[in-house]
Formats: sequence, structure tokens, C-alpha cells
Amino acid sequence: MSMISLKGLRHSYLSEPNGDEDWALKRMSVDWSDGGAYALLGPSGCGKTTLLNIISGLITPTEGEVWFDDRNVTEIPPDQRNIAQVFQFPVVYDTMSVYDNLAFPLRNRGVAEGEVDAKVREIADMLDLSETLHNRAAGLTADGKQKISLGRGLVRSDVNVIMFDEPLTVIDPHLKWILRSKLKELHQQIHRTMIYVTHDQTEALTFADQVVVMHEGTVVQIGTPVELFEKPRHTFVGHFIGSPGMNVLPCSLENGTAYFGGHAVPTNHPVAHKADGERLEIGIRPEFVRFADDGIPVQIAKVSDAGRFSIVEANHGDHIIKLLVPDGQAMPSENARLYFDPARTQVYVDGYPFWRFFVKIFIPTIAAGIGVAAFFCFMFSWVELLLAKTLTSVAAKPIAVTMTRTASTSGYELGLLAAAGCLTIVPGAFVIYFVRNYIAKGFALGRV
Repeated sequence: MSMISLKGLRHSYLSEPNGDEDWALKRMSVDWSDGGAYALLGPSGCGKTTLLNIISGLITPTEGEVWFDDRNVTEIPPDQRNIAQVFQFPVVYDTMSVYDNLAFPLRNRGVAEGEVDAKVREIADMLDLSETLHNRAAGLTADGKQKISLGRGLVRSDVNVIMFDEPLTVIDPHLKWILRSKLKELHQQIHRTMIYVTHDQTEALTFADQVVVMHEGTVVQIGTPVELFEKPRHTFVGHFIGSPGMNVLPCSLENGTAYFGGHAVPTNHPVAHKADGERLEIGIRPEFVRFADDGIPVQIAKVSDAGRFSIVEANHGDHIIKLLVPDGQAMPSENARLYFDPARTQVYVDGYPFWRFFVKIFIPTIAAGIGVAAFFCFMFSWVELLLAKTLTSVAAKPIAVTMTRTASTSGYELGLLAAAGCLTIVPGAFVIYFVRNYIAKGFALGRV
């Protein structure tokens, strides 16, 4: 087993990518700890399979590196990475028996037959294949064949990582739940690093300890299922995870308070100043919206019975707000108003929460500017001190005073004074440049 690290990874299928849209994977750096259960979750075309194939070695990334523990495997072929990969559709040898299919990876590596037999029977027992070990694979159902594919990935004990590329696509819904539970159980038994690719949030959240959510080639959040639900760091995460997904509503800011449709929306999360050109939105899950005597006025448009609760769709102008109402709770017939739980209401800037925008962009931008400006201010002062002492041989005084005195009393050549002036002005020009580009614009929330 290995810790997997992706460092500055980026990939494009084009030979000369130009714009951001030419990259199938945007720049990312991700660490997966040894023995963890992870899921890559996102819609079709977001880059999940591309990332999986880069880890396995089927694709070499355009930029960046792939590390297994302290070993750079970016240029190493798949057969030398000690990985197992289970694909979307079953890959089995129909003419072989179930036993021989499971034994094939071990025999191919010269493992002793006694060890092969023990390992095959162990995995067959885990996957409920013991009764069919001597049957030909051709006669099995789709889920039976996929169990063989899973077993061939699990049978080796020397793998660094086992990767699953939507392995339950061809499986019936009921069997999906059974196999998913079996995979979770197997991970707890063997403690090997597993990466599971899926577009199904239920599969990802029930299998993985950590879920990597991808959108348009970018990793937008990594977290536990609870963190993704309760603290989405991007509006896509909030909308994609949950059924129904998070309400995302446009808002404005006035004196640090968020407003939606002219109504104040309290929030316990920090809200900063809005810079020009930024998209501001409120995110609130339906679970944390309720009817109240005071709040945002709405009209109830639709009520869907979901068993223990009803999914209510309410309209405020052109915007739809969803909320969950427990079964049996009365709903207003008219003059309905909605209350958003302030502890669960988040304001997002261009899809990201304000606090993350502040920490990830605002502070680093200002820190760079302040550091560079401070350096040149030090240079400015040091040059001033040296020139004052050199030109006057008296106590240090400001450059402007020193140059005036030496020009009028000492008869120094103008060339020397011009050189001194340049040495004074150039650091100042750098200070102005960096203040303008890193500090002033940094206070506009990082719009450099």
C-alpha cells in the first residue's frame, strides 16, 4: 500500500492547449493517505476517469507529478506501479472457470500454487462466489461477472491501490446496494487504499471516508460525507450533493448584511465587502428552511409527498425555494413566509464561501505585496542613509536636503547628483508598482 500524492497535476488532450477550456484537468495537488477509502464524485465529463487513468499510468499527465510514497511514478508504466483497476464493464475470461479467473493475476506473477489456492478461496468467500468457483464465467449473470472483476482486483496483496471506475453501472439497483456494502466491508478487512469513481452521490457517500468532488476538471472540495453536506465550499457541491440539492439564490450586500429580493437574510458566517464583478449568492439547504410568521414572502407552487416528509417548492418572484416539511405538519394556504436558519446560511462569492475567498485569495495576495513593498522600503531607506553620509560627511539627513546643500555649497558634479537621484527614485517606483498591483487590488478581494 502507498500514500498517493498528485503534485501540480494538469492534463490536456490537445498538443498545444491555450485557454482554460483546453484543459481536461485543471491544476491540482491532492494527497491520499495509505489505506484510505476515497471516492471521485462528479458529473460525466468532469475528469474523473482521466484522473484515475493518470494514477494508474494509462495516461501521462501534461504537467505535474504522481508519487507513490517517496517514489515518483509519473513516467513509470502501469505494470510497474503495482495497481489493480476494475473497469465499468466486467472484464473476464469467459472460457475460464471462476476459480481460474481469480487465480490468473497471481499465476501471472509466479505465485506458488498453494498460496494461489488459499487466496482465491479467501476472496471467493468474501464475494459469495464459493459455490460457483468451478463454473465457467460465461454462464454467470452481469453482477456475477462483475464480482469476478472485483475479486481479481482484490486477490493481490502487493498492490499500492485498488481503483474502481464506476464498477456497479451494469448491476441491478438491489444488487448495487449489496455489492457496495460488500466493498465497504472488504476495505475494513484488508485496509488497502481504494479509489472509487462514480457520478452517483449515494455510492460515493456510502463507500468513502473522504470524497473528492470534481467539476469541470477542477477539484472543488475534499471532505467527509458530513462535511460535504453541512459545509459545502462551493455552490456546485451544495447543489450536486443532497436530494433535493441546496437552494442557491442571488443576493446583494449592504453594510455587511446579505439581502435576497429586498429582504435581509441573517447569517452567522462572516460576510465581507463585495468587489466589482463578483457574483454573490446565498446557499441554504432545504432541510434548514421552514415556514415562519416573519421572513421572505413566497407562494407555494408544488408539494411532493416523499413519505416521511414533503418537498415543497415555493416561488419568490422568478426564484424557486425548496424546503422539507415533516409529514403531518400544517402548511399555510396563503401569505406564506420562509425563515432561513442563520447557522446554516452561507454567502458565496463566485461559487465559493466568503471565508474561503478571504483565506485563499485575499490574505496571500496582500502578504506578497506587503513583503515586497517592505523590502523596497528598506532599500530606499538604506540608500538614503549611505548617500547622505557619503555626500555630506555629516549626520544622515533626507536625500532631498542633502542633494540641495551639496549642489549649492560643495560644487559636486551634477552627474553624481543625478545618479543619486536615480538610486532614490527607482526603489520608490517599485514600491508604487507593488502597492498598486498587490495591496490596493488585494483589498478588492484579490482581483489582481
